[in-house]
Amino acid sequence: MDVKPHKPGSAPTAPKTAAAYKRVPPAKPQKSGWVKRVLARIPQLLPSSCALCGDAGRDTLCTPCRQRFFTRQHRRCIQCALPMPAVGKELRCGACLKNKPAFDATIVATDYFAPSDQLVLALKFSGDLRLAPLLAELIRNAALRSPLPGSDIQLPLPTMLAAVPLGRARLQERGFNQALEIAKPLSRLLDIQLHPYLLERVKETQAQSGLPLVARGRNIRKAFVVPYDAMDHVRGRHVGIVDDVMTTGETLNELAATLKRFGAKRVTNLVFARTPPG
Repeated sequence: MDVKPHKPGSAPTAPKTAAAYKRVPPAKPQKSGWVKRVLARIPQLLPSSCALCGDAGRDTLCTPCRQRFFTRQHRRCIQCALPMPAVGKELRCGACLKNKPAFDATIVATDYFAPSDQLVLALKFSGDLRLAPLLAELIRNAALRSPLPGSDIQLPLPTMLAAVPLGRARLQERGFNQALEIAKPLSRLLDIQLHPYLLERVKETQAQSGLPLVARGRNIRKAFVVPYDAMDHVRGRHVGIVDDVMTTGETLNELAATLKRFGAKRVTNLVFARTPPG
């Protein structure tokens, strides 16, 4: 199936499964230029507050909080993004060298600890969707900088994006997929096409966070497939998987293994927060 190129400045689109084509909503009328400009300025004119400290302002994250919590960098394993010693020549941590994951690289914006964890919790469990573009922006910033501060090493960016899919029951319960909500603005920020139907969860699983570490691999095994209509778009491609939090990496590892079984050449995780070891 051919993919039509998207117009500059518009959100990239992706091929959908056959089921998705059964009901096509009517096209929305085009807004005139001045209406678009007015609507774009409304969020800037409305009162707002910082999502972390609560100070009044126009930005979702105030400048002091941004500088304090999201500008510091430490050396990370280029494969799983766990913190590594500040000095050394090795690019991968001992765990990745011993048991190589199916994914090739991981890009994260921060570690999962207070107060940045509150952004994830507010998006995921309180439905504060205004935070999704912020998390996408912070991931974009991380993707454009070196994983090893002070070096000229730069990880290659994916050529297509997909979000970690939710099962039907979890999606109905929550009402949205937080990974997909992050992936939409991230696609625009990086100018990388988003394929929302590239991956499908075919097995309802328990929440990974509620399971002991040894059980998480079994819980997620064979939970995903690449739908038939998307198979041709995976072969030979560099796929980026978007998610909010990476804990043990079992879910992302299973997704990467699935993509590579269907011919993906390289898989990179793009995640907002990485849970530190221990």
